[in-house]
Amino acid sequence: MSTSTLSITEETNWPRRIALTVAGVIGLIVVYTYIYQWAVWTFVGEEISVLQALQVVTEALTTAGFGGDTDLWRQSDALALLVVAMNLSGVLLVFLIIPLYAVPLFRQAMETRPPTTSDLTDHVIICGYSAQDEVLRKELQAVNIPYLYVESDPELVTELNERGLNAIVGDLESSDTYRAANATHAQALVADIDDETNPTVILSANQVNPDLRTISCIKDIGSETYHRYAGADDIVSTRQLLGTSLGLRAAGTYAEKLQQAIEVESDLRVTGLLVEKGSDLVGQTLREARAFDQIGVTIVGAWIGGKFVVTPDPDTEIEENTILLVAGEQSNFEGVQTRQIPAHHEHEPRVVVCGYGTVGQSVVETVQAEGLDADAIDIAPKDGVDIHGDITEPETFERANVEDARAVVLSIDEDTTTIYATLILNQLAPDTEIVARADDDDTVQKLYNAGADFVLSLSNLTGESLASLLVEETEILTPDVNFEFIRTSVLAFTGQSLSELDLRKRTGCTVVAVERGGNVLTDISANFTIEEDDVLIVAGSEASRNRFHQLVAEMEKSDKS
Repeated sequence: MSTSTLSITEETNWPRRIALTVAGVIGLIVVYTYIYQWAVWTFVGEEISVLQALQVVTEALTTAGFGGDTDLWRQSDALALLVVAMNLSGVLLVFLIIPLYAVPLFRQAMETRPPTTSDLTDHVIICGYSAQDEVLRKELQAVNIPYLYVESDPELVTELNERGLNAIVGDLESSDTYRAANATHAQALVADIDDETNPTVILSANQVNPDLRTISCIKDIGSETYHRYAGADDIVSTRQLLGTSLGLRAAGTYAEKLQQAIEVESDLRVTGLLVEKGSDLVGQTLREARAFDQIGVTIVGAWIGGKFVVTPDPDTEIEENTILLVAGEQSNFEGVQTRQIPAHHEHEPRVVVCGYGTVGQSVVETVQAEGLDADAIDIAPKDGVDIHGDITEPETFERANVEDARAVVLSIDEDTTTIYATLILNQLAPDTEIVARADDDDTVQKLYNAGADFVLSLSNLTGESLASLLVEETEILTPDVNFEFIRTSVLAFTGQSLSELDLRKRTGCTVVAVERGGNVLTDISANFTIEEDDVLIVAGSEASRNRFHQLVAEMEKSDKS
C-alpha cells in the first residue's frame, strides 16, 4: 500500500479515535465514582449514593471546586490521597490530554474531508491533474460531458473541490479506486501520470470495466507497445505530436494554403494576424471588433490556444495571442492592433530546425514529408545534424542562413534558451517566421513578446488532442491534423443556402469562400445561396473532406435518380 493511502486511512480514522477518547474519559469517571464510594465506606464508615460519589468525582476531575465532603477527607489519609489522585488526573485531562489529543481530533472532524467516491455516470475519468488535463476538462465541459479527476493527493483534491471541480482521492494503482470512481458506468478513462504508472492504471480500471475506453498519454514513443499490451485503446505521444505539429506549421501556414486554393485573379490577400498582449482587441468578441469591418477584411479562422477554429462564431472572445486568419483586399493593417505573420513567397523551401531530440527529429521528418528541405542544428554532434552549434550564439544562425529560410523551428526543451534564441532570430532575420515550442504555459507570452510568430504550448496541444479523441459533437482541429482547403463545384447544391446544407454538422467541412463571376467572396453568411457556376472553397480535415465527398456523391446520385 502506498504512503498516500496510509495517510488517507489514518486521516479517515478520526471518528473511531474520538469515540475511544470519549469512552476513556467516561470509563475513568465511572471507575473513580465506585472507588470513591467504596473508600468513604471503608475508611470513614459513611454510606453515600453513587450519584453523590459521581458529583465529587466530577468536581475533582474538572477542577470546578469541592462540595461538602471535605470533613470526611480529614478523617482518612487514604481518602485524601484518592482525592489528590483525582485532582491530578483532572489537571492532566484539562491541561494536557484534551488540548493535545482530543481537541485536534474534534478540529479534524469538523474539517471538510475530500470525497473518495462518485456517482457520476457516462463520465470521463481523468487520472492525474496538470495543465493539459485542465484544457481537456474545459473542452469536455463545453459539450456537457461529465468528468472526474482522480488524484492521490488529498490536499489537491480538496482544492479542486473548493474550485467547484469534480475530484476524488484514491490510490491510482488500485482497482478499488476505479470502483469508487464508478468506472463501470464511465465512458472513458485518460491515464496522464507517467509512462511507468499509466499501464498499471489502465490494468486496474479494466479489472472494474473491461469495456472501458482507455487513453494513455506518454512521453517516450518507445513505451507505446507496453501501453498497448496493458489495454490502452488510444495513445497520445506528446513529444511526437508536438514535433509533427511544429513541422506542419513550419511547412505551410493556413493563410498560404487558402491563398493557393483561390485561382481567380483578384487583389484578395489572406494573412495571419497575431493579437498581442495589450491590444484593444483583447477581450472583445469578433462581433464587437469593428476594426476589421472598417478595413474590409473577413475573419476566416482563428488559432486559439492549441486548436484552429474555422469561421468562428461572432460571439467568440478574442484572447491574447490569438492568431486570426483574415481575407480581404486590404494589405495595410496599421489601423488594427495586431502583428502580421511573415509570408514566405520569396524564401527558400527550407526550414531550419533547432534541437534534434525526439521533438526535433519529428519536426525534420514532417517537414521532409511535406516536400521541403530541413537543416537541423544541435549543440551535440549526432547523426542527422547538419550544423553543430549553440543557438544562443548568432554565428550559429548565420551559418544556417536563417534569413533565407521560410521558417525556423525552436524545438528544444529549455524555455529560457528558446526565448534568448528568439530574440537573436528576430534581429538577424525579421522576415523569417519563428515557430517555437513552450514547455511552460507562462513562457508562451514571453516568446510572443520576444518576437515569435507561432508558439505551441505542450500542455495546450496535448489537452486539445486528448479532447479531440473524446468529443464527437464538434471536430477539434489541432495543428497535427491534415487540414486543407479544396475547390469544388457542386450542382446539387444549387439554390440551397449554407444553413440549409448545414455542411459543418453533416461533414465537419466549412465553406470559407466562393468564387463567383471572377470575384472571390469571403463575407458569406448562413443565408448565402449557392448559384450554378459557383466554385466553393471548402476547408476541413482529411476525415471531414472524405465525408464531404461522400455527401456530394450521394446528393448527385439522388438527383440523377
